[in-house]
Amino acid sequence: MIHIPDFAHATTVQVIFCFLAFITVITAFLTIFSRNPIHSAIYLVICFFSIAGHYLLLNSQFLAVVHIIVYSGAIMILFLFTIMLMNLNEQREVHRPRITRLGAIVSFCLILIVLITLFINSKPIVGEYDSTGEDFQSIKVLGKILLNEYMVPFEFASILLLVAMIGTVLLSKKEKLNNK
Repeated sequence: MIHIPDFAHATTVQVIFCFLAFITVITAFLTIFSRNPIHSAIYLVICFFSIAGHYLLLNSQFLAVVHIIVYSGAIMILFLFTIMLMNLNEQREVHRPRITRLGAIVSFCLILIVLITLFINSKPIVGEYDSTGEDFQSIKVLGKILLNEYMVPFEFASILLLVAMIGTVLLSKKEKLNNK
């Protein structure tokens, strides 16, 4: 039987969560399905701000501020400059070969299968929450955890950003060489 939530007795936090979740999902879909790349970037910024609202609901103010500064500030400005640098126009847009589309569809399906498998095989948290007593809002504690326990994912993210930056430079140089 499907459980339908009773919104008449919902708390303020639950209503704010549902509103932010709705905004997040809608702007994520608009980011993907928008034909104008500038509109997609703006929808992505709105999505990032709503995700920062989720962090605030979880009482993680530091993470919310860093999320806004890093993603909405730095990375989205980089995306906008990349979009403007590439000058994406529908008239000059090169149509991708079918093998590229097929590769994208196969990659998407494989990632979807992995995510669904992880979701199905995950176990819910049962019992009491075991607190260590550490304040994870402290920048000192957060830095120790980030650079000790999560060093590899942190470095992967930095390498991914570096590769994106190099790809942007190479794409811009390739276009300049083709125009000469």
